[in-house]
Amino acid sequence: MNKPLFLLWTDGAEAYRKAITAAGLDQRIRLEELPRNTTPSTAQLQEAEAMLTWGPPAGTLAQMPKLRWAQALTAGVEHWLARTDLSPSLTLTCARGTHRVQMPENILGALFHITKPYAAIVGDNAASTWTRRVSSTLAGQTLGILGLGAIGQELARKAAALEMRVIGTRRATGALAHVERVYTPEETDEVLAQSDFVVLLLPATPETENIINAARLARMKKTAWLLNFGRGALIDDAALVAAAKSGTIAGAILDVFRQEPLPKDDPFWGTENILVLPHIGGLHPARDSMVAALLVENLRRFLDGAPLKEVVDRKAGY
Repeated sequence: MNKPLFLLWTDGAEAYRKAITAAGLDQRIRLEELPRNTTPSTAQLQEAEAMLTWGPPAGTLAQMPKLRWAQALTAGVEHWLARTDLSPSLTLTCARGTHRVQMPENILGALFHITKPYAAIVGDNAASTWTRRVSSTLAGQTLGILGLGAIGQELARKAAALEMRVIGTRRATGALAHVERVYTPEETDEVLAQSDFVVLLLPATPETENIINAARLARMKKTAWLLNFGRGALIDDAALVAAAKSGTIAGAILDVFRQEPLPKDDPFWGTENILVLPHIGGLHPARDSMVAALLVENLRRFLDGAPLKEVVDRKAGY
């Protein structure tokens, strides 16, 4: 029986190869590695049945007649769903859930940056200046989370431990632990009006594009902050810059953008009270090992003919 060809099409494939080998699955496949920016050979394109990848160049999938499964290295898959060569028969799985720990911590870091004076104190230290600065508290403040998925729910748990009031939106109905009230996406304005901090954790879909526009920003408190750790397309960029400059909202911390790296002439860089983060929300030393664990589980299921985990719902967009 011929073993299926599995491509590790990414830089730094060692963690994934080791995990596959440790699970004994290397004995059941033909495992081949190639760097992210390398074009597969004709034989690899013709024979590969599954692969781990960031996303092949346009048109590549059409050259892979045996491909049955692709494991994306990202949680967001809008770049996959926009492809014209994505076959309806291809099973696409994503890295959803691998940011569950690190991203909520980075969001909390952003909240502390807003409410605590440490950044200013760094400047005081450089000037050898003793200035007692007053912090504001997170306890008692309302955190609105647009997108109460795995990351949103973990953020809610951590925020509730800080005595924050947590509300948010979710497609599915029903109560969630640590969330005072779950609203539907159609009730987004209710969340915006109540929140002192609004966190965006939504995927990029036609329904969520520019979900934060001028009208929605006007719904927010003038003292409120917007934090985007979801996707850049969720925000009308020009409307946000205008809102920050006019005092419609207090400010914003942004970790994701429509174009990355963010161009040097982008207005976000020079707008007071907008802090640009270089897409660090999900970065952490153990990320490869977490994705590798998901890959191994899915590879075992693939070989056994069992349903895969974290399959992308193409209609929903994530």
